[in-house]
Amino acid sequence: MSKAAKVNDFSQGSVRTAILKMAGPITLAQLVSILYNIVDRMYIGHIRGAGTLALTGLGLCLPVISVVMAFARLGGMGGGSLCAIERGKGELEAAGKIMGTSFTLLMIFAAVLTLAGELFLRPILYAFGASEETIGYAVSYGRIYLAGSVFVLITLGMNSFINAQGFAGVGMMTTLLGAAANIILDPIMIFVFGWGVRGAALATVISQALSAIWVLRFLTGKKAILRLQIRQLGLDMAWMPKILALGFSGFVMAVTNSVVQVACNSVLAAYGGDLYVGVMTVINSIREVATMPVQGISGGAEPVLGFNYGAGKQGRVRRGIAFLSLASVVYSALVWLMIRLIPGALIRVFNSDPALIAAGTPALHLYFAAFFMMALQFAGQSSFVALGKSRQAIFFSIFRKVIIVTPLTLLLPGIGGMGVDGVFWAEAISNVMGGLACFGTMYFTIYRRLDREA
Repeated sequence: MSKAAKVNDFSQGSVRTAILKMAGPITLAQLVSILYNIVDRMYIGHIRGAGTLALTGLGLCLPVISVVMAFARLGGMGGGSLCAIERGKGELEAAGKIMGTSFTLLMIFAAVLTLAGELFLRPILYAFGASEETIGYAVSYGRIYLAGSVFVLITLGMNSFINAQGFAGVGMMTTLLGAAANIILDPIMIFVFGWGVRGAALATVISQALSAIWVLRFLTGKKAILRLQIRQLGLDMAWMPKILALGFSGFVMAVTNSVVQVACNSVLAAYGGDLYVGVMTVINSIREVATMPVQGISGGAEPVLGFNYGAGKQGRVRRGIAFLSLASVVYSALVWLMIRLIPGALIRVFNSDPALIAAGTPALHLYFAAFFMMALQFAGQSSFVALGKSRQAIFFSIFRKVIIVTPLTLLLPGIGGMGVDGVFWAEAISNVMGGLACFGTMYFTIYRRLDREA
């Protein structure tokens, strides 16, 4: 066993310490990753004379961005979890084949997404709720972003294999490098060169390209426990179905998130106009930042839980799930309190339009009314993924977004004159129902069973 493999042996020492050691860099990496799009929205929202409409146009592209991230999860998340399990078993050759197959899948997805963007982007954006005032901004951003989707897929998809090998610090640097470049390039391309929305998109693509180069350099270098090699590329038919099955839960979660965004934008455009589409863009931005630490803890727990499950350490898996659940709930409750206390300050980060702030403050309160319950969904979902329970992970990805929140988003605004408030209440109700269902199922089908096995 190499020195790096010994250091990243998650079956030794405190489970909580192992999770936190992984979660810290992953959380920071995800925060930095979010900055790719958040910084775009911050600058675009303050373009003089066009900030609100330009921000709304970018908001219409969020479902498209979610779809790209969905394919990154489909090829990367499932492969990363399987890689961690096989590494726990000591099957390094199998882990290498998984990584090569995932990379090949990601390249195929990139080609399809780029072509689809060139052919169908404009009609798709109109279907998402674009108006004649916002379509130009949306197309300008979306077309450039999709042209660089190959870099997004490499960065997000293959970074899972860096984390699966225990190199959370290297994974953090993947996004830190790109975000730093994006923060520098955004104001130059948007304001100095005067390229506006196009400049924001181009800055994002260049930044993602730098991150992709970093990922590939590490995974093909000597410091990696598992190196990406040419002989491993291709579609291994023994592992590809398993990669897709396990990654499908993350794919569904991202795609259904896109479906919800489309439903929200369409309903808000009908009941409140472009202003409320802009409000939802701001709320989505705040939600991305707010959920990031929970996703970081979950991302740190998954390789630790998967490694110990593969090594037959059921007691350690139980302790890891318990810590993940408690930490997620406590953090989410603190975020809920902050949003109750300073909603206006959070909105002003993205836009200072008095009308948007006035409409956004009550909307923010409603949307995050049961945010702490969403932590239960993250804990349950991550436990299913880490232990290779693909069917359960897929079901609960669909359950909250498709079965609960999307129908409520479409129905509630027309009930009792709720209007736009119905869209924001739909999210709160789905957090309660989805969180309890996912976590409860995980507790009775996995957590208690691990107790008997231990």
